[in-house]
Amino acid sequence: MTFRPYPGLTLATLILVAFLTWLGAWQLQRLQWKEALIATVGGHMDAKPVTLDEALKLDADAVQYRRVALSGHFDNAKEAYVFTTGKEGDPVYHVLTPFITADGRTLMVDRGKIPAEKLAPQTRPPITGEAALVGVWRVPDRPGVFTPAPDPARRIWYARDLAEIAAADGVKLAAPVVIEADSRPNPGGWPQGGQTVVSFTNNHLSYAITWFGLAAGLVGVYFAYHISKGRFRL
Repeated sequence: MTFRPYPGLTLATLILVAFLTWLGAWQLQRLQWKEALIATVGGHMDAKPVTLDEALKLDADAVQYRRVALSGHFDNAKEAYVFTTGKEGDPVYHVLTPFITADGRTLMVDRGKIPAEKLAPQTRPPITGEAALVGVWRVPDRPGVFTPAPDPARRIWYARDLAEIAAADGVKLAAPVVIEADSRPNPGGWPQGGQTVVSFTNNHLSYAITWFGLAAGLVGVYFAYHISKGRFRL
């Protein structure tokens, strides 16, 4: 066998192959992380509800997506509405209402979605008096650069910006989280709870195969080129 490689081409190929291989290995690491995350979240959702005291003792990752049981009452006068869109692209709003527990602590509860025609509170029977609920503990995403400014006069927001929503009503939250109410029916059918979305895109294996495939293809092209120039013979 004779092999007389082009030095510059060989160096460039080695660098590219090493980089593509590293990308493939990194995607495999991301795959392991994503699978562990999915398993953890699934376990949290399937576990029995914890109390507020138990939730507050856990660290942020351990309590995320855990179901929490609360008892107390809603402060219906301080509803806020977060605009989003439904499955058909129609405008809907999530109703965020402060919930005051029996021992006086306040949490923000996402009671679920309503259509635009149910935005006015008088179109929906309120939950008054003592109430019990179970919801999912979520740390909401922060508003993005392109998130529209809220309309405090109409109590409409375009992100679950808890700090701003709570500040607008002088509410002090026990934790900077949203409790997403479960699907237990509300009086009159609105809001519709159970809107927690547990969906994680997991394309890391296909990405890894792509990067490794490109590395292998580049090696094949490298040797094919040398063969065509008569610099590689078996």
